[in-house]
Amino acid sequence: MRIATLILALTALLPWPAGCQTLREISYVSAADNSEQPAMFYAPQTSGPVPLLVALHTWGADYRQDLHAACAAWCMKNGWAYIHPDFRGPNNRPEATGSDLVIGDIISAVEYAGKVTRIDASAIYLVGTSGGGYTALLMAGRHPQIWAGVSAWVPIADLKAWYGECKKAKREYVNDMARSCGGAPGDHPAVDEQYRLRSPLTYLANARGLALHINAGIADGYTGSVPVSHSLHAFNAVAAPQDRLSESDIRFFVERAAVPPHLQAVIIDSGYGSNPPLFRRSSGNTTITIFQGGHEFLPRAALAWIEGLEKNRIKGQNF
Repeated sequence: MRIATLILALTALLPWPAGCQTLREISYVSAADNSEQPAMFYAPQTSGPVPLLVALHTWGADYRQDLHAACAAWCMKNGWAYIHPDFRGPNNRPEATGSDLVIGDIISAVEYAGKVTRIDASAIYLVGTSGGGYTALLMAGRHPQIWAGVSAWVPIADLKAWYGECKKAKREYVNDMARSCGGAPGDHPAVDEQYRLRSPLTYLANARGLALHINAGIADGYTGSVPVSHSLHAFNAVAAPQDRLSESDIRFFVERAAVPPHLQAVIIDSGYGSNPPLFRRSSGNTTITIFQGGHEFLPRAALAWIEGLEKNRIKGQNF
């Protein structure tokens, strides 16, 4: 296991830090199957409607993971509600890994938040990293109407492609995908259909018009487990034809862990700190950023983007 991937996996074992001690563990009923599902939840004490941030755990983790703790702390500071659902835990069985149960669990988590506190339905945001970025893209494609914005970090976009990449690199995720989808790609048409139905690329065209923030480290796939091609293909699935990246450019990104010379530009964005953006492109409301780094989440950049969306939303309401 690569170092960056190991760091993400280990966060599932860590307690929430002291700064997030006002989070509480709750359970809610998922409309997907009427089961009780756990989550970490915070709601501010307020009489007015508040925004909600939904954060999604990584591939092998569950609702107790603290990778997005900075997001929870930011919500507490700014008077937002926050929920970190389980959505069937690690992606290693059919009930998890982008299943209909997962989709229903996340929708029901949003509905739970709206039942116990006043949530502004026009200000519901989603963030996820790695396996959580994968699920965030699925939610963007399958239910774009819910979200005011979706920030996906180092996501998986195509499970079949990722299976082949993980098999070549001898990563253990192939076993998770085989257990979830009923086998390896090519084993049976029904298995291939599971890979298709559980992959964000199947649905992302539905997210055109949604504010979508896709991010990946240039070295991911080398120092991490998800090649940058997944983020680039996710962008292409949403972008207008004239804004899409060519397959030759995508291969250059992946094979050289570098930006093609004709796409290089100076990008100033302090939110990325010591991981400066190397490439950025927008199409409609979708933006992709490839930054200096690997398989990682940059909370300051994600929160700055979400905060900017919310400020623009409020400004638009005041006109």
